[in-house]
Amino acid sequence: MSRPILVVDDEPGIVDLVVYGLRRDGFEVDSVATGGEAIERVRERQYELMVLDLMLPDVSGIDVCQAIRRESDLPIIMLTARDAETDVVVGLQAGADDYVAKPFSMAELVGRVRALLRRRDLDLAAAAAGTVREGAGIRVDLARHEVTVDGEPVSLTPSEFQILVLLLGEPHRAFSRREIMEHVWNSPHVPDERTCDAHISNLRRKLGPQERIATVRGVGYRLAADPVA
Repeated sequence: MSRPILVVDDEPGIVDLVVYGLRRDGFEVDSVATGGEAIERVRERQYELMVLDLMLPDVSGIDVCQAIRRESDLPIIMLTARDAETDVVVGLQAGADDYVAKPFSMAELVGRVRALLRRRDLDLAAAAAGTVREGAGIRVDLARHEVTVDGEPVSLTPSEFQILVLLLGEPHRAFSRREIMEHVWNSPHVPDERTCDAHISNLRRKLGPQERIATVRGVGYRLAADPVA
């Protein structure tokens, strides 16, 4: 059975390219031109992934992303202007899992889509095993896809969740940015490593005022064994 994807963009040329390319690769694709329509569609149908343009005629892609994140962990790939680093950071902070800069090749976009869906499948498989991981006051229930910090529930995006699971799995090990991204994407072909820094920044903010993720200079990140305020 083909997997349903929602494309949200108001540029007919971009929509035609993306819809055609994804359908050719075997996906079932719907498209809408506004953020309002996108939110309604996600509430009406269970999509497996969304390709979302940052610039929309009614509301911004950032607003759409935030609205969806309040209700769903739907994987989201944001389309941004080339080299718009601020847009990338804001998009990831809003809950997007990845970004593709315009102009882009369909091979790149399809590769990102497949990587995200593959990771989602692995998440579901891990959840079925019912594993719980704990450390630094954090508890992750893979079966329920729930996270608590000092007993309080915390909402994470799929990418943030996967990074936290990785760090909890080997709490004394420092992971490089590339290792983290390869784990998140289950692939050696990963996004710009700045994406890792943005996800870590978001995680730190959501995990509270204590320093639960430590920076290891020259290496990357690890779980802080004894969180400090």
